[in-house]
Formats: sequence, C-alpha cells, structure tokens
Amino acid sequence: MTVPPLNRRRLLATLGSAAMVTGIDGVARPYLSRAADRPLITHGLQSGDVSADSGMVWARADRPARMLVEVATTDSFRTIHSGTYVDALPESDYTAKALLENLPAGQDIFYRIRFQDISSPTVLGEPVTGRFRTAPADRRSVSFVWSGDTAGQGWGIDEARGGMRMYATMRNTRPDFFIHSGDTVYADAPIAAEVKLPDGSLWKNLVTEEKSKPAETLAEFRGNYKYNLLDRNLLAFNAEVPMFAQWDDHEVTNNWWPGEDLTGAKHQRLRYREQSALSLAARAGRAFHEYIPIRPAQAELGRVYRRISYGPLLDVFMLDMRSYRGPNGEGREETYEPAAHLLGPQQTAWLKRELQGSRATWKVIAADQPLGLTVYEDFVRKWGVEAVAQGIDGPPRGRELEIADLLAFIKRANVRNTVWLTADVHYTAAHYYDPNKAAFQDFDPFWEFVSGPIHAGCFGPGALDSTFGPQLMYVKAPSAEQGQNLSPASGMQFFGHVAIDGANGAMTVTLKDIDDRALWLTRLEPRTG
Repeated sequence: MTVPPLNRRRLLATLGSAAMVTGIDGVARPYLSRAADRPLITHGLQSGDVSADSGMVWARADRPARMLVEVATTDSFRTIHSGTYVDALPESDYTAKALLENLPAGQDIFYRIRFQDISSPTVLGEPVTGRFRTAPADRRSVSFVWSGDTAGQGWGIDEARGGMRMYATMRNTRPDFFIHSGDTVYADAPIAAEVKLPDGSLWKNLVTEEKSKPAETLAEFRGNYKYNLLDRNLLAFNAEVPMFAQWDDHEVTNNWWPGEDLTGAKHQRLRYREQSALSLAARAGRAFHEYIPIRPAQAELGRVYRRISYGPLLDVFMLDMRSYRGPNGEGREETYEPAAHLLGPQQTAWLKRELQGSRATWKVIAADQPLGLTVYEDFVRKWGVEAVAQGIDGPPRGRELEIADLLAFIKRANVRNTVWLTADVHYTAAHYYDPNKAAFQDFDPFWEFVSGPIHAGCFGPGALDSTFGPQLMYVKAPSAEQGQNLSPASGMQFFGHVAIDGANGAMTVTLKDIDDRALWLTRLEPRTG
C-alpha cells in the first residue's frame, strides 16, 4: 500500500493534535514521546526491487502501528526529499511495505523508519535508517551479487561460529543489489539445538518454536522468515543492500508442485497433517510477500515473476519456475502439454515479450533452477524430473520443450547478451551452452552461472544433460571423500559477483566463496548488431 507524499502538514496530522513539534535545522519534526513502551522495529529494515526512480522498503512492528517513512539523499536528513506511511496490522503480522517513488536516478537514498502506536498516536518509536542506491539513468558501472539457499538442511544460526557469515562477505563487496535465487527460507527443515560435526564438535543453533517442525500454519511460515532475521549479518546486509528475491521449493516444501498431495513417503517422513501442497503454498506465498520487499504485481496478486530495469546496461528478468509447473513425473512428454509446463504458457509469453522489448545491453535471466543439470525428484532411485533436464540426453522432451522454444525465440528475435544466473544445487559452477555440441541446436550460445548455498548444506556436483550442449567450464563442490551435506563450517558456501563496466559494457562474472576468494572468473564482451 502507498499513499500520496507525506508533506509536513500531513505528517503532523498523522501524529494527532496532541503531538508536539520542534524545529530542527528549519525542518518540522514530531516530538518523540519518552514513554517507556514505544513501538519497536522487531526485525530490522529491508529494501528491494529498486529501479531508477523507486524502491520498496519494509519493516515490522511489535504491535498495531503506523510505519512512518522519511526519505533523503544524505544520511543527515537535513532536507527531507519525501515521505509516506503504511499501517502495520495483525492481518500482516505487523509487517509493512511501502513503495518510495519519484526518486532521483543513480543516487544514494537514505530512508528513516519509525512506528507510531495506533492506539496512542503521540507515542513514537525510535527511528532506524537504511539505504540503497537507485539505478542509473546513464551508463554508470553496476555491480551485484547472487546466491540462494538460506538456513537449509538444519544448519541454522550458530552465533559462536559467526552466524550467517556469507551475508557479511557479500555486504563487504558493496554491491548495488542482491539477487536471492530462491529457497529464501527452508520451511520444511526444522532447526535442532545441536548437530554433531564430523570432527566431533557441535554446531549449536539458535532455536525457535516455529522452526521446531515443518511449517504448515501461516504463523509457522512467518516464523521461518523471522528466524533468519535473528542473524546480525543478515540484518546489517538488509539495511544496506536491496534484494531482488524469487522463490523455489523450500519456501513451501521440498520439490512441490501445484496439485501435489502430501500423503507419499517423501512428505510423510515430515509428519505433515496437511495433505495438499497447494494449501501449504497459499499460506507460504502470503508469508513470502509479507516478509520479502518484493514489489506487488498489479496484473496478478502474489506474482513473483517480473522485470526489473537497472539502467541502460542491465535488465533483470526474475522467473518463477515453481508456481505454474506440471507434476514432477518422468518428463518424457513429446508434445507441449500441461504435464510439461515449467514456466507455463503465460509466463513464457511474458518473458518473450519482455526480452524482445528490452533495450538494455545485458539481459540477466534469474532462474531459480538450472537448465542443464539433472535434478531428480528422487535422487535415491534417480527417478523423476525436478528441474528442466531429464538426464537422458537427446532431443527436448517434457519441460525441455518449453526451454527449447524459448531459446529458439531468443535467436529468431535477435535478443543479444542473455546470461542465466541460478542457485538451487548447493555448489558453484560455470556452464557454457554450445549449440554445436547439443542435441537441440536452434539457439545462440549463452552462459549459465550457478552459485550457492548462502547458508545451508553443500552438495554435488550434478550430471549435465547434453540436450542443450552445456560445457562445464568450472565447478567447485564436495569431493567423494568429503561426502555430502557439508555444514557451513566447512567453508563450502558460495556466491557470484557480477560487474558491468560503464565505459565499455563488458560483464565480468566471478564465482566466490564465503571468505571472498575469487575461485574463477570470466569477462564477457557485449554483442552488437
């Protein structure tokens, strides 16, 4: 929800006639009540979906309250650029999001949030300040990071080991924004108090009631986001770096698809009382949109896929490979039918239209799952298709049909400089898709970069399917001797860094680890004509 700009007169009106106002540096400011019980910001600040002239901001109160937002271009707030307010009510678990508009391009934006107690309007909380940078209007250099998978496989916040250290590492690179490639939470992964590591030491998690079992209720899904926001590294990161978020499966439950029932062995091990994945997804989707600073879609309430324009050098296309898919079956369909859907017809048509209309130098397609890596529905039996690739090579079938059609369209429409970024598989890799080495060849070559997890178990590596000709250019994953599900203590946590040079438009992609070591990089020159 947004309202018209909050000028001095309207700000005072929201505080009530009993509020006192003092003049500081010529700017009227409300008197902060010294009542002991002020409304609190409970889980820090967040920003997201930043464009050249706007951005979302988020906070959560500890009671019914009005979120008051002031915007400035300096951290002194000597001159208030604009302001707005949004009510934080029990219906949204006291979360509030506001769209800040009419911002200057390419500018550091400081926003200050405090809450006003709705039942006692003269009582105001302490202000907290966050920042982000708007997208440039000119060819300024741009940098960003991406990764996925937070608090998975039971690896929660161990404060003695520094908590979720990857967020501190990514923050220190001073990116313009962060793409969270999905699994923003692990709603199906309970957090135990202690986990014994191979060296005999103990991993000691912070624990909460909502994280003691797989989430089924709306309160339990909300509790997963609140758990992650207990980490001091994530709080500091959110206050400085805007997030472009998508979701995958673990925001709901492992490998889910719409219409799936939860009575099979995979989910019964988790002792679900709920039998419908769609019922879980409805609650999970509400919690996701309440706790993630995603810009609301006007065309479709709760939509995740969207295009974010970040200046003349970059457009980011955020996909949703979960909400519109068919079942995770064998994937052998030879025709494009509902069972073969992944993005689904509507999202696919949207992506084609948006790619063709983009005038940005680079078109980054943020996918929550990889294209050429075989990800099984059941890894024990090596059965079923969870992602795109079927693991049988050969011409496109099943979900590969949708990707083949998309890649052929990109070639025919002469859409240049597409790069795919993803996470999901819990290791880092670089794949070059070469039509000359593919079973399906009607596409232009392109790169796909994989990186993660942020803070979860490390797995892999996976097998590549040759349908689209992916060539493994780099990989770092656990060795056979190291085993699988390595804890964050192993150091096997990864993210990717992208830098686009404003002078020549070149893109440098670097795969990094939790200690900010550059593991591998490549420089991509933009194609023209």
